[in-house]
Amino acid sequence: MSGIDDLPPLRDVIAKHGLSARKSLGQNFLLDLNLTAKIARQAGALEDCDVLEIGPGPGGLTRGLLASGARKVLALEKDARCLPALAEIAAAYPGRLEVLEADALELDPLQHLTPPIKIVANLPYNVGTELLIRWLTPDTWPPVWSSLTLMFQREVAERIVAAPGSKAYGRLAILAQWRAEARIVLSLPPGAFTPPPKVSSAVVHLSALPEMRFPADPRVLSDVVARAFNQRRKMLRASLKGLGPWVEDALLSAGIQPTERAEQVSLEAFCALAREVEARR
Repeated sequence: MSGIDDLPPLRDVIAKHGLSARKSLGQNFLLDLNLTAKIARQAGALEDCDVLEIGPGPGGLTRGLLASGARKVLALEKDARCLPALAEIAAAYPGRLEVLEADALELDPLQHLTPPIKIVANLPYNVGTELLIRWLTPDTWPPVWSSLTLMFQREVAERIVAAPGSKAYGRLAILAQWRAEARIVLSLPPGAFTPPPKVSSAVVHLSALPEMRFPADPRVLSDVVARAFNQRRKMLRASLKGLGPWVEDALLSAGIQPTERAEQVSLEAFCALAREVEARR
């Protein structure tokens, strides 16, 4: 007995199917089913939701999601070696698990999901940030997902929830906090994984806001923030001079001193600056 269902322990599953973790795929397997169930619970009530999972591997978190009552789990797995193990889980939960052999960066999963949709994943380290940015920057808002419950390297998690004035504060914090409520809900040491990564991990829960906190054009805001933090040691009048000769006036109109640096500027002030930039273009 595994503790959450009648399927074998994950170590037995990995041994049976020869599933050694591959560094090239960013794989670090979480084998403690108590932990995977705990992560699943951080996503809240799942009974009326479809859940998208990226990189399920041998299926520890998948099992946690299904045992927690998810209406349906759509699991995208790039590693074909994992498919037989996931098929065994699908057989144990008839009609509730769909597995697609696919690259999450290349497949649009929406045709396989019915709202409300939650995304829950122990993301492969090599694609986690890119996927998060895509989910935070859709063409329309609110997004198709109601919440994201995602595991990252601890350093990335801290960048998502960082406040102005901290070294971790940057583009990722602004993109996340502009449109979502973000918080770290769980921390995991390297020893929780097989093989152990060199860094600690953390689970971040992001709840989509019905609309952005402050008005701004998404593309203009993204451009301004990227320029500001690409040269974060420079004063803003220098890092943003490529916007136009009026950049100092725009900064002052937004309530920002041109001598400030990007990490000192609040989300609200960046949004005000984006509006000033848009008005001058």
